[in-house]
Amino acid sequence: MFRKNYTVKINLPGGIVAAGELYAIVEAAERAKVTYMQLGTRQQLFCKVTDKYGPAFLRELQEAGVSFEANEDRHPNIVSSYVTEGIFTTQSWVSEGLYKDILSAFDFNPRLKINLVEKSQSFVPFFTGNINFISSDIGNYWYLYIRLPQTTHIHPWKDLICSEDIPRISRIIEELILRGTVASADELYPAVLSHGPFVTQPVKEELQWPVFDLPYYEGFNQWKNKIWLGIYRREELFPVPFLKDICLICLETRIGQLYTTPWKSLIIKGIEEEHRAMWGYVMGKYRINLRHAGNELNWQVEDMNEEGLRLKRYLVRQLDLEDVRTAGLCFAIKTRPKSGLSGSVIIRKQTAGRMDQRKLLDRYDILHTPDFNANSKEYILYRKGLEKETLSVYLVSLCKSFYEQQSKREPAPLRRSFGGIETSPGHDKTVTVFQCRHCLTLYDEQYGDPDAGEPAGRPFEQTSADYACPVCGSDKEDFRPVEKTTLTGAA
Repeated sequence: MFRKNYTVKINLPGGIVAAGELYAIVEAAERAKVTYMQLGTRQQLFCKVTDKYGPAFLRELQEAGVSFEANEDRHPNIVSSYVTEGIFTTQSWVSEGLYKDILSAFDFNPRLKINLVEKSQSFVPFFTGNINFISSDIGNYWYLYIRLPQTTHIHPWKDLICSEDIPRISRIIEELILRGTVASADELYPAVLSHGPFVTQPVKEELQWPVFDLPYYEGFNQWKNKIWLGIYRREELFPVPFLKDICLICLETRIGQLYTTPWKSLIIKGIEEEHRAMWGYVMGKYRINLRHAGNELNWQVEDMNEEGLRLKRYLVRQLDLEDVRTAGLCFAIKTRPKSGLSGSVIIRKQTAGRMDQRKLLDRYDILHTPDFNANSKEYILYRKGLEKETLSVYLVSLCKSFYEQQSKREPAPLRRSFGGIETSPGHDKTVTVFQCRHCLTLYDEQYGDPDAGEPAGRPFEQTSADYACPVCGSDKEDFRPVEKTTLTGAA
C-alpha cells in the first residue's frame, strides 16, 4: 500500500512568531505525533508528518490561518534582521515597529526570495535573496540589490527605496521576472519605473557593509536589565514538548514573540532576571546544551539535509582536533545544485557522474570569497575534486590564509591603547586578563565586574566561586588567562 508522508514547511515572515501562534502549531504537531521540528536557513519551521495524521494536521494549520506548504517550496519565507534589533544592533533607525509595518504590508505570498536587513549587523546575511533590501544611512530609505534566479551576480538599484514602497516594488519586480517580461537586470529598472511613481532618493554613496563578525548567539546573555536566550541544536532537532514548554513560559511571563535565525537557532528576548530559573529548569528538563564551541556555530547546511549535517559534524571534529581558530569565517556546505547558501568558505559537492557511481566518487570543491566576507556572492575556486578525508587539510590551510590576510590590515607601527595605557612594539607591558573561552568576554582586574559584585582591583583568582561570564553565563572555570598585549580585538 502506498504511504504518503508529509514534509511541512511553515513560513514565519521575518523570522518572527507570536508565542500563542507557535503554541497552537506545536500543539497541532503533538496531536499529529510529530516528535521534532526543525528550523530553516530562511527562518522557517519544518516538520515531518506521517500519512495517518497528515491531512488532519494540515486542516488544523489551515483553520488557524498558518501559512504552510506540504512537500513543496514554492513560496520562500521573507528573511529579516528583526531578530538582531536590541541585542546585536542598537543604533539604527530600523526599529521593531518598522519591520512589522513593512512585513504586514505584504499583501501577496512571494515566490522569489526577499531579504530585509539592517546594514550595520553581521548576523543575517545580506544577499541570500533575489530581492535584497538593506538599510541606508538615510532614515526610512533602503538600498536595493537584485540577484536574478539561478544566478550569483548582484545588481545594485539606482535609487534608494522608501520603506512604504518595499512591498509594492517587490511585487512588481517579482511579476516582471517570473513572467519573463525582462531578459536582464538592465531591462528591469525602466520596466519597474513604468509602474510608478515611487518614493525614492538617489544613491549618493555605495553600500559599505561591515566586516563579517558572527556574534555569539547561544545561551543566556545579559542585555541591559534583561536577558536574551539563544538555543542552537547540533542535530537541528527541537523536541515538540520542549517547544510547547517554552511557549507556555513566554505566555506566562508575557513574552509576546520568539525569533528564528538563518543559523537555524531560536532566540527569546526580554527575559526578566526573576524568571531565569524557570528557563534554566526547562533547559535542564530536556537536557538542552547551551555550551557549544564557537567554531561549530558558524556553519550553514541546507534545510532538512542529513548528508550535509554529517559532513559538517565530521569537518568540525577535524578542525577541533587541529585546534584551528575559525572566528571571522562562515562555512557553508552545498550538496544540492543551486541551494542558495552563502558563506566566506563554501564546501560544494560535485554532482557530475553517473547516478550509480556517484556515491563511490563523491568529490568536493572548496571556494571562498575574495576578501572572506560572507556577504559577497563572488567566489574563487581554491581546490577542486577533493575526497572527504582531505577536506580538513585544505580548510586548515585556508584558515591560515584568512588570518594572514587579516594581519596585513594592522597599522604600522602597531599601537594599541588598553585602559588608557598606550603600548607599541618593543614596549609592551605584559598584563594578564581572563577570557571566557565561549564568547571571549574579558575579566580585567583593573576594572573588575561591579555588576556581579566584583570591585575594581580584585584579581580573578579572588572572585567568588560562583562567578559567571556576564555575557553568556559560562562558569568561572571556563575562563582562561591571556596576555592583554597579545589581544587584537578577538572576535
